[in-house]
Amino acid sequence: MRLNTIAIALIVLGVLIIIFAGFKTVRPTERAVIERFGKFQRLKEAGLTWIIPNIDKMYKINITEQMVDVLPQMVITKDKLNAEVDAVVYYQIIDVKASMYNVDDHRTQLTSLARTTLRAVIGNMTLTDANEKRGDINERVERVLDKETKSYGVEVLRVEIQKIEPPADVQDAMNKVVKAEQEKIAAMDMATATETRADGEKRAEIKKAEGVKRGLVLSAEGKAEAIKLVADADATKIKVVNEAAQKYFVGNAQTLKKIEAVEVSLKENTKILVDTDRVQTVVTEAAGVTPIPRGSTKTGKSK
Repeated sequence: MRLNTIAIALIVLGVLIIIFAGFKTVRPTERAVIERFGKFQRLKEAGLTWIIPNIDKMYKINITEQMVDVLPQMVITKDKLNAEVDAVVYYQIIDVKASMYNVDDHRTQLTSLARTTLRAVIGNMTLTDANEKRGDINERVERVLDKETKSYGVEVLRVEIQKIEPPADVQDAMNKVVKAEQEKIAAMDMATATETRADGEKRAEIKKAEGVKRGLVLSAEGKAEAIKLVADADATKIKVVNEAAQKYFVGNAQTLKKIEAVEVSLKENTKILVDTDRVQTVVTEAAGVTPIPRGSTKTGKSK
């Protein structure tokens, strides 16, 4: 009886262990694939689930964004140069069942496909173009990978090239070319700045010269106007003097001729009958005395 009780207890304990062992938890970042006897049974979302121990088997698949590193490789470019290319691929599993049964190892497959695609894309470009157009390369590789990996249940989110580096000797030559180009640009900028400064100084000098010229012209015009005014004043003065002199000398010349006529007559004892008033007038005019008309003489005595 006691043995039967122990046996029953052991059986119950075994059943409980089996039951509790069948409980499984699926996290929100995962999806579960459950197989029974090696055959696909069902998919399980996040949460608690139960499987039959030793009969069912559960595989958890990460459905978050993941990254795979495409190992560095040497790629021959279109211009026959060896370039070391390294990139990473970001992807996400969108079909859990396909990622389990359509490909043996989706990460290995994705890496291999990415390396092949990079060689094909960069191989048709020169090294310079490859370095300058990394964004285009990323997009082209991403489109190819996304198309090819649909059957894997994988969606390629983006591709990022980490480096495209030529051999050391080629890199040195490229660095020299870049340096020379930078120096050329710097020299051109310096020349442009110098030319601009010289042009500005030239314009300033021209404006200064124009200002000096304008000042001289205005000064000369002022002096000319002053000289003209002085000349006009002198001419007016001379005209007035001339007019006065002319009036004076014309009158005196007539008087002088009268005196000379009288003098000649006296020397020759020529008798000339003249009006005494006129002789007196001639003599007094020659002497510069104004004669007093007759009848106007006044004496100091009153009549």
